[in-house]
Amino acid sequence: MNGENTRGKRPGSYRGLELLPVHLYVLAHLKKAGVDYAKMMAKMSELPLSLIEDAIRDLTEAGLVERDSGSAIKRSKARFKKAFEVHKHHTYYRLSREGELFVRRIDGRWLKEYFNSLFPEGWRIVRELSRSGKFENLSKDIKREEIHGELRVYRFITPSGRTTQFFNLLIAFLDAKGI
Repeated sequence: MNGENTRGKRPGSYRGLELLPVHLYVLAHLKKAGVDYAKMMAKMSELPLSLIEDAIRDLTEAGLVERDSGSAIKRSKARFKKAFEVHKHHTYYRLSREGELFVRRIDGRWLKEYFNSLFPEGWRIVRELSRSGKFENLSKDIKREEIHGELRVYRFITPSGRTTQFFNLLIAFLDAKGI
């Protein structure tokens, strides 16, 4: 590189990695949880474990996520844990310093640009969908079959049009960021 900013021109890009909603979810989850493991992220979001593992691998390669070392973990570090201290039986991950800085830069403007880059009127659709919970309740001018298909591909809605657990958690995690 010739000294240019390492962040891509598109908001959904970071050092050549096109950030998908699942990447954003993992970043937001780790920001809120402190440290966690892939199986728990998959269980909470109701996404396939392989999808979460692929997202973690992508984010690790990009330098945004790193493995957490040690054999035990305290609740003060893993905020979603109920026990005071837990011995690790999984590979735990956390945001790297670079990941922490990246997540801090995410604000309402960034999210608007990000969702608009995913699909036409993405920001408006995501906001309406988060309020209504059903595709059928969106404004009539955006009820198009291709939008329904894209929302399903990103796992925002079920085949019946209801929002998924993944979408609801993503919105809840990002709520403080401007949605």
